[in-house]
Amino acid sequence: MAYERAYDLFDLAILMQSNREGVSLQDICERFGVARRTAERMRDTILIQFPQTVETVGEKNSKRWHIPQGTLKDFIQFSAEELSSLEIAVETLKNQNLFEKAQCLEKVLNKVRANIKDSTLRKIEPDLEVILEVEEFAHKVGPQIEVDQNVLRAIREAILSFKQIEIEYEAKFSGKIHTYTLNPYGILYGDRNHYLLAVHSDGYDNGTVRNFILSNIKTINILEELYEIPSDFNIKEYASRSFGIFQEEPFDVEWLFSATVAKEVKRYLFHPTQKMIENPDGTITVKFHAGGRLEMDWHLYTWGDNVKVIKPTDWYDKKENKK
Repeated sequence: MAYERAYDLFDLAILMQSNREGVSLQDICERFGVARRTAERMRDTILIQFPQTVETVGEKNSKRWHIPQGTLKDFIQFSAEELSSLEIAVETLKNQNLFEKAQCLEKVLNKVRANIKDSTLRKIEPDLEVILEVEEFAHKVGPQIEVDQNVLRAIREAILSFKQIEIEYEAKFSGKIHTYTLNPYGILYGDRNHYLLAVHSDGYDNGTVRNFILSNIKTINILEELYEIPSDFNIKEYASRSFGIFQEEPFDVEWLFSATVAKEVKRYLFHPTQKMIENPDGTITVKFHAGGRLEMDWHLYTWGDNVKVIKPTDWYDKKENKK
């Protein structure tokens, strides 16, 4: 068996144990980038090595496999690269002023360290120090978002208990303070601001989900009134409707990048729905469907004359009208 394939099989075993619902053949295909027949062989190998694996049958006779908890406890170890990734993730969260998230992840890191055998830890710590030295986190230069950790904690508590909240909120442009009673749906983190997604409890604006800048929330109180988050609301789907944070009716977008920046463009995921086309002349066409015209403008400015908006066809007309 190839060395890399042995690693894949071990990763698959860990995946099967960590996923309580089990892992399907389709999951294996997507996770390891293999064809269905290869996925079947990988599954069969796991069943031979771990006969205690449980098979369940779900909707449309779809099968999933789960390895009982604790089966792999004597096999799982951690590498210097994995520990360094956690260390850097902690620093990234701190750099974004998400200190509560950083503390939570730091606790996870400490628990991981506590479960590593002393002999193993002594072996990987020198490598870990080297990785952290040569992959030092580059701290973000410039303005950073201030986030009140008490506000974040209260929002999470309210969402977990499905309780309404009352906030005092400073309007972005007028600076006036308004008091709102809200049903919180989630938190959306952005480059410029972080947002509370919520609807007004009294049904204002037909129950439309609205974005409230977290740093503009001056006070927050958790109420005893309960609410429900609609079953069809999905925060990832909500976010994908827009190029950034601002929500508006999605439209077809097509950008044409010059050959000069083609190599750099290929490194970007501009939007989850994007299609990237390499043209014969070396230019790159990027297409996706989303709203957020203002944030697209902000991003396009960073490419200067190396990008042209093909769709919407009235893009430049609307910009001229604003002058």
